[in-house]
Amino acid sequence: MLGLSTATLAGYLAAIVVLMVTPGPDMMFVLANATRYGTRAGMVAALGVAAGETVHVTAVVGGLATVISASPLLFTAIRWAGAAYLIILGVRTLRSAHNSSATAARSDDRDGRAFLRGLVTNLLNPKMILFSVAFLPQFVHPGAGNTTAQLILLGALFVAVQLAVDIALGAGAGRLAGRLASGRWSRRINRVCAVAFVALGLRLATG
Repeated sequence: MLGLSTATLAGYLAAIVVLMVTPGPDMMFVLANATRYGTRAGMVAALGVAAGETVHVTAVVGGLATVISASPLLFTAIRWAGAAYLIILGVRTLRSAHNSSATAARSDDRDGRAFLRGLVTNLLNPKMILFSVAFLPQFVHPGAGNTTAQLILLGALFVAVQLAVDIALGAGAGRLAGRLASGRWSRRINRVCAVAFVALGLRLATG
């Protein structure tokens, strides 16, 4: 396929799966939405994350990600913006744990918010920029054909695997949360999600 060997593609897909099951901001965001609002919200959040990763892959193909990763100031600004965003989400989630009526009032547009927040969470994760720049080119072979086409293929496979894993996680978490839908469990889930968001934001800020 585009000159890439079966062994190269198999190794690439195996590496992606390992990376996808490693907890990070994107995974936690999908799980948080699924546990708070149900399977549908988790899947919509996964679509938002995938959309953000599509932007990263496009940036790699266009060379923009290399420019960003080469600028310490710009990279730091993105890192701090991402950390602040996750912490703000954590604070809002904690507040909603004590105000279930306000959460219900927003239920009509929560899918749209889940998608947008998933998109922003992924875009503001500078580690995804570095990952895209450092990881994708390792599997490109100049002698195997058009390198741009190879990057597009590898990027598309990455997004597809990420989407599949996140949707599966969202569906599973949503079903589990549905069985624990009492007010007490709902508040506990919200608190856990809030702590996770803040912790990820602090890790991103100090990483």
